Amino acid sequence: MLDIKFLRQNPDVVKENIKKKFQDEKLPLVDEVIELDKRNREIKGEVEALRAEKNKVSKEIGACMAHGEKEKAEELKKKVQENAARMEELSAEEKEVEAKIKKDMMVIPNIIDPSVPIGKDDSQNVEIEKFGEPVVPDFEIPYHTEIMEKFNGIDLESAGKVAGNGFYYLMGDIARLHSAVISYARDFMIDRGFTYCIPPFMIRSNVVTGVMSFAEMDSMMYKIEGEDLYLIGTSEHSMIGKFIDTMLDEAELPKTLTSYSPCFRKEKGAHGIEERGVYRIHQFEKQEMIVVCKPEESKEWYDKLWKNTVDLFRSLDIPVRTLECCSGDLADLKVKSCDVEAWSPRQKKYFEVGSCSNLGDAQARRLGIRVKGSDGSKYFAHTLNNTVVAPPRMLIAFLENNLQADGSVRIPEVLRPYMGGKSEIR
Repeated sequence: MLDIKFLRQNPDVVKENIKKKFQDEKLPLVDEVIELDKRNREIKGEVEALRAEKNKVSKEIGACMAHGEKEKAEELKKKVQENAARMEELSAEEKEVEAKIKKDMMVIPNIIDPSVPIGKDDSQNVEIEKFGEPVVPDFEIPYHTEIMEKFNGIDLESAGKVAGNGFYYLMGDIARLHSAVISYARDFMIDRGFTYCIPPFMIRSNVVTGVMSFAEMDSMMYKIEGEDLYLIGTSEHSMIGKFIDTMLDEAELPKTLTSYSPCFRKEKGAHGIEERGVYRIHQFEKQEMIVVCKPEESKEWYDKLWKNTVDLFRSLDIPVRTLECCSGDLADLKVKSCDVEAWSPRQKKYFEVGSCSNLGDAQARRLGIRVKGSDGSKYFAHTLNNTVVAPPRMLIAFLENNLQADGSVRIPEVLRPYMGGKSEIR
């Protein structure tokens, strides 16, 4: 959410930003907010004037009563009552106007970073850099569920009976591999100085609207019936929410946390043939990283975060690339974002396995996450998040890149301690 002072002073900048995000239907909101803000300030000014007059008249009533001027005092009392009625009327209007302002401000997108490429959708995202040499072996690589089935490692049919489409049972060595990747990712991030955390897996509605846009909320979140609770779509939601309505000491920053959680997503929309199996599902587990920092440090942390994911995948011998998200592919709260994509030797192309985002002060402004500087100044923190690893998609990349000609799967050295010392699974 933008600072209303910024919007008031830079309406053309806000409108241009909306155009860059190809959301022209939101352009009228800028003028609407400006008019509502103007009216809101008029109301506050009138209320302040009425309050001052009330205090003045109250003193006059006291003086009249002291001099026995009862009739004049009664007339003045009527005036006080009229002012009180007007103030009550203005107070009701003020609440209504401020609610409208907030509603509009919540859907006006954040100002994107100047470095973000302009494009309408994810087809116009821009490749930044490749890490590792993508290899296509001289033997056929089956679809990922077929690889898992050869190890008796997945049961989609039973999961469909129990929970429906978009769920799975992982079994045996494949289930162990899933847990091994999560445990390795946890320790990988702890070794890089992040504090490990297991957060609540449900959050209240005020936290949901604090961390994401209404459009994201509608397409992703599962609501708990009869409760003001939602299942989290990623632990970033809980982790940023941890700091709601707090005043952080500047000396305590940055806050660097890595968190484990299950994630629950509606995953609306049509799913292509390559999104079957465990690619696009309603429930999965994930290791996440988040940073709460000073505004001047957020760009530096953004680069550190995506590099962490690249380094983790490369330590598992999986080639990856980074992709800069264009303006039209950025969620409304994001200032800048990049995807990390892993190489699929079966498809002979890269696919998304993680996303790194800098949200500026948007989440902090919505959630009231402020910082007290050493000089006594107060300001909103910047927040960032990034996927360390989400094993369902990681498993696809892992199995395809480590599959051997005889059907066995090689276990990279760094993962062997988490797999009981195994160097391969058969």
